[in-house]
Amino acid sequence: MGLSKRARAMEPSGTQAMTQRIRDLKRQGKDVLAFSSGEPDFPTPEHISRAGQEAIIKGYTKYSPVAGIPELKEAVCDHLKEYYSLAYRPEQILMSNGAKQVLIEAMIALLNPGDEVIIPVPCWVSYPEQVKLADGVPVLIERRMEDDFRLRPERVKEKITPRTKLMILCNPDNPTGGVMKEEDLRGIAELAVRHRFYVLSDEIYSRLIYDGHKHVSFGSFSPEVYRQTITVNGFSKAYSMTGWRLGYAAGPREIIQAMSDIQGHFTSGANTPSMHAGVAALRGPQDTVEKMRQEFDRRRKTMVQRVKGMKGLRVNVPQGAFYVYPDVSSWFGKKIGGKEIRGSMDFCSAMVEEAEIGLVPGVGFLQEGFVRITYACSLEEIVEGMNRMEKCLGASEPFR
Repeated sequence: MGLSKRARAMEPSGTQAMTQRIRDLKRQGKDVLAFSSGEPDFPTPEHISRAGQEAIIKGYTKYSPVAGIPELKEAVCDHLKEYYSLAYRPEQILMSNGAKQVLIEAMIALLNPGDEVIIPVPCWVSYPEQVKLADGVPVLIERRMEDDFRLRPERVKEKITPRTKLMILCNPDNPTGGVMKEEDLRGIAELAVRHRFYVLSDEIYSRLIYDGHKHVSFGSFSPEVYRQTITVNGFSKAYSMTGWRLGYAAGPREIIQAMSDIQGHFTSGANTPSMHAGVAALRGPQDTVEKMRQEFDRRRKTMVQRVKGMKGLRVNVPQGAFYVYPDVSSWFGKKIGGKEIRGSMDFCSAMVEEAEIGLVPGVGFLQEGFVRITYACSLEEIVEGMNRMEKCLGASEPFR
């Protein structure tokens, strides 16, 4: 009797845990500012919401095809061609209940027990746990702040073995906000072709890039790379549709079909009204995406400037997504508000208790010494939150 070994071995999501803690504190009347959730604070654009409402009114409330409604798959193909230089047919597209779902489905479709999956760290909290759920073995490549968290092909090459089946890339990156250099992507693509492993390219933040940096889709380098790439994207970040739960994968037809078969035994098709809203998102005006990007950029600059001025913190300038990822390790061994700081979890606990702001510890991203701060909140909240954080750190144990 009892839980399976698989369930007992799984780590809970660090981001979800902090978000829930903040909700609990708010219910207790605490004025906690949340900088922990990877969720845009903007409302879903009106024309998208209206399309979802109209779908319900028109009776589009029944089961949908497992792989998605044809008009949305066609819209995805056109979108990938226009923005990513990727040519896919509708039968190569799988719609899902959020991008997270197609990630695990791709792993289940590709991995046999013991197959190795290369993951750059720090990484999004769910990648390693999903690999383990699919009976794979996570193989981690540490990226360093001193190298701007760059993923160099020579580091990848060191981790390749005969058991390497898959590599996961997140570009732009969560949690660092980095945007991969084209030369590094090209070098990794050459390794993938030479050593015959697949790449799961998570490009969910690709519409949110700053300072003139360029996003290059991994599958666009060559026909060989295209055949070994599963591109993952969705509607949550660029269109502020987190609660609509709509994502997709694009890839080789046989892999997408296998993923669709798996999804048929999990959830069946994605939410039908959400898919009609998704058509409006892709076919409709894109100016709302650019307006959000510009506002995120304004917030990014404000937050980076404030964090750079705080005692004991170091930070790189993020180039994409909506996260700042400072090094807080100088506080280890010191006290904040009487609490001894032994790691990033203690630092975040102290920030919640002493400054009433919620951050996510780097240990959840498999890299101790850092915290993730999101700027997917109003500029007023950012200013107030950074004031609280600066005051708390300034009043804490002095540095010698």
